[in-house]
Amino acid sequence: MKKLIFLIPIWTVLVFAHCSSDDNVYKQGKILYTRLCANCHQEQGEGVRGLIPPLAKSDYFVGHRNELACLLKRGQKGNIVVNGVTYGVQEMLGISTLTEFEIGNILNYISTNWGNSEKLWTVDEVREGLKKCE
Repeated sequence: MKKLIFLIPIWTVLVFAHCSSDDNVYKQGKILYTRLCANCHQEQGEGVRGLIPPLAKSDYFVGHRNELACLLKRGQKGNIVVNGVTYGVQEMLGISTLTEFEIGNILNYISTNWGNSEKLWTVDEVREGLKKCE
């Protein structure tokens, strides 16, 4: 009985830690996006006209889905066409320290916000995408 009483506080801490709001993958994607991407692509994904492409209502996701995990990890150089506008002035630096789970969370956040309605990313899909850029 003493062992059980001792374990209850530990179990309670573990349950609350696991159920924290940061454990929600949608929220993690938003936090990561805000911290790592919003400075250039803006809070609402609108980009910077003529310099940085928008992520909001972006047609780029449709035809380039298999490249997006690599784009986050390795970056983007050269021209990119988004919604019929060519961008190429500003190089996008990759974030090589992102895990496949973090990449998936960011992509899921972007894919389901600001007028985007793409299917959700799985870890396996992110992993496969990253294999293409190794």
